[in-house]
Amino acid sequence: MAEYEDLLYELKGRVAVLTLNRPDRLNAWTGAMERSVKRAMAAAVADDNVRVIVLTGAGRGFCAGADMGLLQQIEARKGEERPGASEETFDFASGLGPDVSPHYGGRFGYLLQVKKPIIAAINGPAAGLGLVVALYADIRFAGSEAKFTTAFASRGLIAEHGVSWLLPQLVGPAHALDLLMSARKFMADEAERIGLVNRTFPQEKFMANVMDYAAMLAETVSPRSMAVMKAQIWKAPFQSFDEALATADAEMQKSFASEDFKEGVTHFVEKRTPNFTGR
Repeated sequence: MAEYEDLLYELKGRVAVLTLNRPDRLNAWTGAMERSVKRAMAAAVADDNVRVIVLTGAGRGFCAGADMGLLQQIEARKGEERPGASEETFDFASGLGPDVSPHYGGRFGYLLQVKKPIIAAINGPAAGLGLVVALYADIRFAGSEAKFTTAFASRGLIAEHGVSWLLPQLVGPAHALDLLMSARKFMADEAERIGLVNRTFPQEKFMANVMDYAAMLAETVSPRSMAVMKAQIWKAPFQSFDEALATADAEMQKSFASEDFKEGVTHFVEKRTPNFTGR
């Protein structure tokens, strides 16, 4: 297994668990962490045994945002090229579903190109850049004691890294403006109520519940179907209804010819556990 800095990579069955690993700093984001996350995502994509990816934080926090040392470097360099961004390149194109790569660039857009579902398991505080990274996940779960803040306005910053597009997609413009402009702190129950997270789980059973859900995806549904659906959903904001419908019609014909479609019908008729291959 490859070594990662400021990150733990663990396989649990068909689930790859990526754990931001600076617990003494509430997993504040570093350049090394960013590079490690990208490498780990690429490794999970390349591993046919992995069906689902979970991103979480070590200790009591998810990610407290950019390390203040990095922010001080930016101030010292008067806003020149930011430290910490990953220069490594990986090909995340899967060939499944519509191509979303023209729409999602920047430092984290690749996460929306990853063909496998990414679950952000927000176990504790998620602030600033940490919250932004969670928004790039496909599904978000929060522990009942998790706290959130966009933080940018209180640092004299703006809505960074595509959050001005992603956040209104999830919670609507009014909630997005409230959370961004006020930089106020809010709890998991509000995050669930406004649609920022899919669901909250009791803190003491949080990761067990997240892993149960991840295992359900990994073991009971077609990885090919998930990859195509993910691409459809992230492509749809740039399509008209008729274009999205045409995409669905074309993808349906491809699915009829897939191994997973044959297995989907067969396991249902035979009343047994599915054995999907992703092909």
